[in-house]
Amino acid sequence: MLPVTERKQIIDLIQREVIPAIGCTEPIAVALCAARAAETLGAEPEKITVRLSANILKNAMGVGIPGTGMIGLPIAVALGATIGRSEYQLEVLRDVTPEAVEHGRRMIDEKRIAISLKEDIAEKLYIETEVEAAGHRAVAIIAGGHTAFVYVERDGEALLDKRSASSSDEEEGEEPLTLRRVWEFAMTTPLDEIRFILESKRLNKAAAETSFTGEYGHCVGRTLRCDRERRIMGDSIFTRILSYTSAACDARMAGAMIPVMSNSGSGNQGIAATLPVVVYAEETSASEEQMIRALTLSHLTVVYIKQSLGRLSALCGCVVAATGSSCGIVYLMGGGYDQAAAAVKNMIANLTGMICDGAKPSCAMKLTSGVSTAVLSAMMAMDGRCVSPVEGIIEEDVDHCIHNLTKIGRDGMDGTDRLVLHIMTHKE
Repeated sequence: MLPVTERKQIIDLIQREVIPAIGCTEPIAVALCAARAAETLGAEPEKITVRLSANILKNAMGVGIPGTGMIGLPIAVALGATIGRSEYQLEVLRDVTPEAVEHGRRMIDEKRIAISLKEDIAEKLYIETEVEAAGHRAVAIIAGGHTAFVYVERDGEALLDKRSASSSDEEEGEEPLTLRRVWEFAMTTPLDEIRFILESKRLNKAAAETSFTGEYGHCVGRTLRCDRERRIMGDSIFTRILSYTSAACDARMAGAMIPVMSNSGSGNQGIAATLPVVVYAEETSASEEQMIRALTLSHLTVVYIKQSLGRLSALCGCVVAATGSSCGIVYLMGGGYDQAAAAVKNMIANLTGMICDGAKPSCAMKLTSGVSTAVLSAMMAMDGRCVSPVEGIIEEDVDHCIHNLTKIGRDGMDGTDRLVLHIMTHKE
């Protein structure tokens, strides 16, 4: 068992990274920034100017905004500045009403909101909101994390300024994670210290079950439960994993007013890290302890990989999240650390390179691809099958494999990221 201080550091890390969110986290983070700016101004803004990094723009263009029936950033900005409360963090729009939506529509029609690309910044997650009213001005900036405010100003006076601080300051002194340390934490930490992870099961399973009753996005989850699909694919643990995972994503990407438990700033990552594990555990009558440990293993694996990948990249987050759930499924199958490491290698050998072309309803299809590979990778690992170090980017050391994956997603796919955004913003 890890020492108490190390366990507390990891628990604090999980509780920072695994949090509830309503709606796609990129437009919601923009709404959060608008809310903080308006609160600092102390009045409803007459004019709102938003400047965003390319990755935020990419992930906010095609998703529904909860409670509005609308798509895109302008309504998120308007609602954030009018009814948003920054204390709610990624649930900033939980108080939305039809009246607030109508008021937001009028703000858009009156051209009070301007949104543009922030030029010449290296940070991939950057949101700058400037609001003006009655001769006063306020600015709020989020950078590096979806809820990480680094600058707040009113009428030229800086109320908060962390722009020069290292993004890793809060992690200083912490021992770096490895897959073995993740495994040891998940397997040995007293249950009462990690029982909170069951909230991810409650929220994300409820989101999927709500989705089954409605028409959300491309209805991938519901489609997998139809008679035709069951005749083709069967009614099995595997198909239920796919349907639950994609259904929760269907609802979220369509803008349903449903909270999900996110991971590392992404609701879809939280869904893909949670529901395959939950469905497998329930279908195999796993104990509560097994459920807790499997979910902890899955979520912490995702956090570990995202630490070196970064919040936003050209690599689809389902690759990382499904890798976490594959580890959780290995544990539920009775596997140990060596089998979990083999599952990670199998995942990296298969899915590395899947592009992120923004948040949108079809993300549910990508989650289905990711978690189907998670199940396959776990089964292969349990049968002693693992991609070897002579193949592609796989190495003997699993942590080196993980860092190969994240280097490709973070650095190697930069050109892909720019090309994807260009295509998205220059459609005929």
